[in-house]
Amino acid sequence: MITVWGRDNSTNVKKVLWCLEELKLPYRSVPAGGQFGLTHDAEYLAMNPNGLVPCIHDDVHGLTLWESNTIVRYLAAEYGRDSLWVNVPAERAKGEKWMDWSATAVSGPYRDVFFNMVRLPPEQRSQEQIDRGIVACNKLFAIADAELAKQPWLGGDAFGTGDIAFGPQIYSLLNLDIPWDAVPNLQRWYQQLTQRPAFQKVIMIPLS
Repeated sequence: MITVWGRDNSTNVKKVLWCLEELKLPYRSVPAGGQFGLTHDAEYLAMNPNGLVPCIHDDVHGLTLWESNTIVRYLAAEYGRDSLWVNVPAERAKGEKWMDWSATAVSGPYRDVFFNMVRLPPEQRSQEQIDRGIVACNKLFAIADAELAKQPWLGGDAFGTGDIAFGPQIYSLLNLDIPWDAVPNLQRWYQQLTQRPAFQKVIMIPLS
């Protein structure tokens, strides 16, 4: 059994839960972080000294892991060898680069927009940060759109870990009241995601 600590509305936790659902793996979810607390308790810090979510424990291997993209890679490699995992390193890297891109290039602008518009009360919001984030996100959307003009999924012909890493962010951003630039290929890819039962179950929940 795999145990996941985190909040179901956390973008990074969503990645892990979505991956587990795609792989049809049994798991136990323990609410942690935010209003649920736990993350600064000694027991939790012994598992994840960063005091952040998500964190998992895989009973099969006695393995505790943190960092959402690392967890997704592990789950795909260990349990998705016939689906999410790509054995050829050169082919696998095509999808994995989008995992790192979403964690580095996208995360800052995403936070500027999402946290201000969803997580903060109106009186604490920074319109300057929102505007800056929208400009940056439009540029990033164009990068993904150009790639998706050539192939159905971020990593190529098959759904994979790169899609899982970026999917929760794009769901949140596209469901905000923002007139984004036209990105038809990205929109087509997003519509493909919305047809996946695991995405519907884990990702398509009210923003909070």
